[in-house]
Amino acid sequence: MLLYSPRLPSTLSETVATRRQAETLLARMLGPEAGFREGQWEAIDALANWRARVLVVQKTGWGKSLVYFIATRLLRDAGAGPTLLISPLLSLMRNQIEMAERIGVRALTINSANKDEWRRVEQALTADACDVLLISPERLANTEFQESTLPAIQRGIGLFVVDEAHCISDWGHDFRPDYRRVVRIVRSLPPTVPILATTATANDRVVADITEQLGEALQVQRGSLARPSLRLQVLALPDQASRLAWLLANVHHLPGSGIIYCLTVADCERVADFLQTNGISAPAYHGQLENDPRADLEQQLLRNEVKALVATVALGMGFDKPDLGFVIHYQRPGSVVAYYQQIGRAGRALDDALVILMTGQEDDEISEYFIRSAFPGVDAMLTVLDLVEAHGPLSVRAIQPYLNLAQGRIAQCLTLLEIDGAVARDGGRYWRTPNAWASDVARWQRVTDLRRHELARMQAFTQTDSCLMEFVARELDDPTAAPCGHCAICAGLLLDDGVEPALVQRAIAFLRRDARPLEPRKQWPAGPDTPAKRIAPVLQNTEGRALCLYGDAGWGQVVAQGKYQDRRFSDALVQAAAELVRERWRTEPPPAWVTAVPSLRHPELVPAFARRLAATLGLPFHPALVKVRETAEQKEMANSAQQYANILGAFQAVAVQVQPGPVLLVDDMVDSGWTLTLCGVSLREAGCGIVHPLALASTAGTRKTP
Repeated sequence: MLLYSPRLPSTLSETVATRRQAETLLARMLGPEAGFREGQWEAIDALANWRARVLVVQKTGWGKSLVYFIATRLLRDAGAGPTLLISPLLSLMRNQIEMAERIGVRALTINSANKDEWRRVEQALTADACDVLLISPERLANTEFQESTLPAIQRGIGLFVVDEAHCISDWGHDFRPDYRRVVRIVRSLPPTVPILATTATANDRVVADITEQLGEALQVQRGSLARPSLRLQVLALPDQASRLAWLLANVHHLPGSGIIYCLTVADCERVADFLQTNGISAPAYHGQLENDPRADLEQQLLRNEVKALVATVALGMGFDKPDLGFVIHYQRPGSVVAYYQQIGRAGRALDDALVILMTGQEDDEISEYFIRSAFPGVDAMLTVLDLVEAHGPLSVRAIQPYLNLAQGRIAQCLTLLEIDGAVARDGGRYWRTPNAWASDVARWQRVTDLRRHELARMQAFTQTDSCLMEFVARELDDPTAAPCGHCAICAGLLLDDGVEPALVQRAIAFLRRDARPLEPRKQWPAGPDTPAKRIAPVLQNTEGRALCLYGDAGWGQVVAQGKYQDRRFSDALVQAAAELVRERWRTEPPPAWVTAVPSLRHPELVPAFARRLAATLGLPFHPALVKVRETAEQKEMANSAQQYANILGAFQAVAVQVQPGPVLLVDDMVDSGWTLTLCGVSLREAGCGIVHPLALASTAGTRKTP
């Protein structure tokens, strides 16, 4: 690849002329009255005129993207090659790309969602018709990208940008292993290529780590992180019903439109359902949505067509709506730094924006889950490595039948091993390399200890009697931290922290009617030596229902008490399930009889409930299934292939009890759905009609990441 050889400015007048050109570009981007904020020109000057390596640590909304787009235009006009921009959230840069187009910066992206455009992007690179190429750090590991796309950059990289640079650091709140690939590229670049790393969430420890990894020549430009426009308040509303009630009473009164953050996908969808059921336009947004619906939701929020998006952190870094009026946290984030990143979406072009943090009973449990799942552990790494060496090349899915590890955990192990050079990848298949691998347990433990410290500091934040913004700024080692004068501690309550009992009861009623759909399994999992196969449609269950999410403030806690304390499900659950079947589910055709999933550990728990439910529905109950061997609890099985194998052949239909009509198949808990699927297949093969699965509680999705 040819490398651009820059000519540095030889006179002060050349530097002044470059600033005038930059100010002209700024006016085209933001309007004739726009001026550079403190530090913006200094960063542009360092990159465009002096080809420096710069780390910019500035508050959210300061305008870091403006720096790299204007620097790109100046460098391109001086004959440099295009900018290569690494960002973890390409889908949230649409509005920034539109802003760049105003100054003639042609920004293109290569990502998993636009495969049909890859060829066009490569042609643009070859023709020198691309000014900024945006990619994710994962793309750097792609063989096709390395062999086809990068060589298409004819004049070499003109500027290398690492957006959200705290992801490089183990100590950053959102460390991502794939950013290690970025460090290797940086170290291979010649010193004539300017480098920009940007973040809003780097304390002293993270800055030092980034500097160590990107080189001692890195200039650190750091500004004040306090956000004068944000007015912060903490609300202690421990249960979900009271938090939903508070949202219902207050959201429609809040200024403009905003974001309501939840920690899990399941909570995100539930909060959105509740608000929209009560006339507040607040759809759910999370990483499990397809790319096009997410883009549409972003536009709806940008155009103020919705009151809020109820979002996971998938709507975090990179999203820019200058007039966002409020940010609410339905649950407490795991660290003050992550909290700052998220509240930074609000009030960028406003004098005042409200930031409300609600904290509840499940916050610590969810945060602990994410801490525990951050690293796979040495045993998991070695097991995956040994398996790839013995049977490779293997895909993530092909490994699942061998190992009782979650699919995400297997993928995490392979990513870390690939970055360490112990395995290599071709497409989705991995094989062992000759390189030795050594674990770094000490580093993992240090990071885990730090995460627990950060959680403790976040807990302290919710209880502090000092200025909330000052507390946040000090956690980020901001030397200018000082009382803000307008948070709920400095100025008094911003919003009423009480909830009306009638609204709480409405929320409880909603939660108790918020049954979860159970999608039927349609494919048998692949085995060690067999491919995945379709389940014959005649053997598939219908879409089922779970009465609740396990442990929630509706029926979830009642189910937990019945299962683990009373060893009997209450009459209230019988009535709730009967109401669901009769009035809201409305299966077609309706069930003609009821049966239950049996258990050897607690043989009467579910059948007794199913009998009472059948009597309430006026249907006969038949014990049409038996369990013929003991199995491990399904919750101990970490992936779908293991869950399937755990219960394969464990249940049999009792031919004389099987009825020809449609059946309601009852179980207490459902996660993967394999128990209901295999029981349904046994019933259908024995001559039963359509199988409608009903579970009291679903545990699936309650801890899914964004």
